[in-house]
Amino acid sequence: MDKKIYKILIVDDEVDIIEFVRYNLHKEGYEVFTAHNGLAAIEAAEAHRPDLILLDVMMPEMDGIEVCRSLREREHFVTTIIAFLTARAEDYAQIAGLDAGGDDYIAKPIRPRLLLSRIQALLRRSAISNAPENAAADGAQYILDFGTIIINSEQMTVTLSDSVVILARKEFELLWLLASKAGKVFTREEIYTKVWGSDVIVGTRTIDVHIRKIREKLGDMDCIKTLKGFGYKFEV
Repeated sequence: MDKKIYKILIVDDEVDIIEFVRYNLHKEGYEVFTAHNGLAAIEAAEAHRPDLILLDVMMPEMDGIEVCRSLREREHFVTTIIAFLTARAEDYAQIAGLDAGGDDYIAKPIRPRLLLSRIQALLRRSAISNAPENAAADGAQYILDFGTIIINSEQMTVTLSDSVVILARKEFELLWLLASKAGKVFTREEIYTKVWGSDVIVGTRTIDVHIRKIREKLGDMDCIKTLKGFGYKFEV
């Protein structure tokens, strides 16, 4: 079986950075596309449908946060891996990136081998979780029906009454994890490992941001409970 060649889109307004990253990714066998501003990024994403997008934050035309948010609103990019690669290392910038639907936040400058390692980890984790965590292909359950809320792992959708809610990949995986063992309390460490994987480095606020986004999208459905200082559980 031929090895899958992953497509990666690099978006940055600094030509030197694009060429540096493009060279290192191309050398590793990735198919690489580039864009130099936010509007061009969306056009390139639509044209090439990359598996992973490396996205700067500060760019002309449209910043990276806006680009990420816009892509996540489009059906084709709900599950696309989006990682911010940026010199903006402040907590609020990271939170904004995750809030917009980013999967990871990588600070520049970064050594080529470390960047490649982060990308490989994200792609590996994505391949494992195309069917979300705990929804294995060996006859495992793909639909969780709680009456007021139905979670479908094959379609990556959540149905509330007659309304379908679309979550970003990590939001869905986190909800599926909690709902697949309703009533069980998951520690933050368990969630990090099962949703992001032990080889993906994420910020300390990552879970909080994703939980907040899920709650916002589910509206009045108060099904994720916080156990302060310990973790979260799903309960309806």
